[in-house]
Amino acid sequence: MADTVIVFDFETTGLLPDHGARVTEVAAVSISKGKIIDEFQSLMNAGVTIPPFIEYYTGITNQMIRNAPPVQEVMGCFAEFIGSNTLVAHNAGFDRKFLDSEFSRIEKRRNQNICCSMRVARRVYPQAPNHKLGTLAAYAGVEVKGRHHRALTDAMMTTGLWLKMIEELRLRFQLSHVSINLMYDIQEIHTKSLHTYMSKRLKVKS
Repeated sequence: MADTVIVFDFETTGLLPDHGARVTEVAAVSISKGKIIDEFQSLMNAGVTIPPFIEYYTGITNQMIRNAPPVQEVMGCFAEFIGSNTLVAHNAGFDRKFLDSEFSRIEKRRNQNICCSMRVARRVYPQAPNHKLGTLAAYAGVEVKGRHHRALTDAMMTTGLWLKMIEELRLRFQLSHVSINLMYDIQEIHTKSLHTYMSKRLKVKS
């Protein structure tokens, strides 16, 4: 579907898959034309132990993981859910590493880029206290339901932030439509040059 975006989030046992960290939970939200049209969420068992501080941080326990479906099954279903649609994640570099690592284990490969909502937010909301997801959600007036650092809650928060930024750009620059390509471009510009960039872009198109 044109302009369908999948916002996703992983919870993991650590920071780096190269150091043995694995995914414990995934969630994704499908949005099109500014509306949520579907969602996906599952715990998964990768056969590893969750460290105590991660249990405390996420609320995901080793007992919960023991009763969860195997990681291969969940990641296969997740691959079907995202298809070839554009992906969005907050601090996308983190989620990209785990997505690619877990896909490689089931002989799948990501074919699309991932847009980073944190990088976009640094340009749309440079005056925010910081650009952590929780801070930005509060700053942009995103309604938060559920526990922070659980995959579905964080995916929904990122979705809310993403839609708020689209609306902010639309109103600030009098745009009829904010495309995913524009969001990709914005994440690449200097953090303080959004107005200059948009002025030049709109001038070229006029």
